[in-house]
Amino acid sequence: MGRRLSVSGVRLACILLVLAAPGWGSKNKKDTPADPAPPDLLLEGGRKLHYERSFSSEKEVEGKRGFFTKLVDVVAGEPDHPHLVRPYSIAVDSRGRAIVTDPGANGIHIFDFENHKYKLIDRRDKDRDSMRSPQCVAVDAEDNIYVTDSEAGKIFEFEPSGKFRRTIGSLKGGEGFFKRPTGIAIDSAAQRIYITDTLRDKVFVLDMNGSVLQTIGKRGNGEAEFNLPTELLVREQNLFVVDAMNFRVQFLDRSGAFQTEVGKLGDSSGTMFRPKGIGLDSEDHLYVVDGMWGVIQVFDQQGRLLYYFGNRGTGSGQFQLPAGLFIDRQDRIFVVDSLNRRVQVFHYYGLPKSAGIPTNPKTGNESGTGGQP
Repeated sequence: MGRRLSVSGVRLACILLVLAAPGWGSKNKKDTPADPAPPDLLLEGGRKLHYERSFSSEKEVEGKRGFFTKLVDVVAGEPDHPHLVRPYSIAVDSRGRAIVTDPGANGIHIFDFENHKYKLIDRRDKDRDSMRSPQCVAVDAEDNIYVTDSEAGKIFEFEPSGKFRRTIGSLKGGEGFFKRPTGIAIDSAAQRIYITDTLRDKVFVLDMNGSVLQTIGKRGNGEAEFNLPTELLVREQNLFVVDAMNFRVQFLDRSGAFQTEVGKLGDSSGTMFRPKGIGLDSEDHLYVVDGMWGVIQVFDQQGRLLYYFGNRGTGSGQFQLPAGLFIDRQDRIFVVDSLNRRVQVFHYYGLPKSAGIPTNPKTGNESGTGGQP
């Protein structure tokens, strides 16, 4: 007991010495200036895109730190916070939790900002159910989490708490055989799981038990053919597939019939070099990440380019090898900025309420990084 008191006394003395040090609490102390946020991007019809913030570690999830805790950090040093290493994909569940796959950390980060909680799901060294290279993530209507693992050839399912539930598929062959599962989308209403197998150039349609109901596509560059497909998403009766090495996104119906496509190889607006994550906002605009150029392009359902935002760099609103993208019900756009080890969040404000879509309560008068063709 006496030793504990003496140690506490030493710590308190150290804190008091720090408080007494010249410059502590000085009004003239200069803080490092924050990276300025890009200005709003004003769009046609009163729409606009607004940059909100970025996050990269457990630190951003924490609640307000008390004064004494801050003093201890001054003496002992701020604790290490788990952080993104090489993030790839993101999904946001009905609770607003951001779930990020991280092949660099060989795990899955769960950021719960509302409840100030963070969790890392780590399934290394778990014998036959070890996670090797988590890729894309999706959630169902009950907030269960599904993650593709390209090296294990499986889909890992977790409960909302992060507790492991089961795996689907294998590398061994048979009905659930995958060579490199990558993209994943869940249709809870239809009880279907959609998986892209990049090396087999197919989309697998599974029931919720993991049985294969249908396959879509084959190797090629024609309609409903693929060359290394990656991300995908499902919206109502439509299936959108990133056809990576054909440098396009294909629009299919649920049967796999071709409807239209966007993109071709190039380095100008409307073309693609390394298409990655995709998402749809409340107006059914399709957002496509280009990992090479560090830009997000936005198309309508007829394949016309509407606008784009971003460029290569490390500042706010800039990207280095962006990958996954997710758009929530409030039209917040989450972009996984892989090489910058962060997720950046934007907000799309659409048509006025008279058109049935929420409008932005704020105003802006500058155009941001990006533009319209």
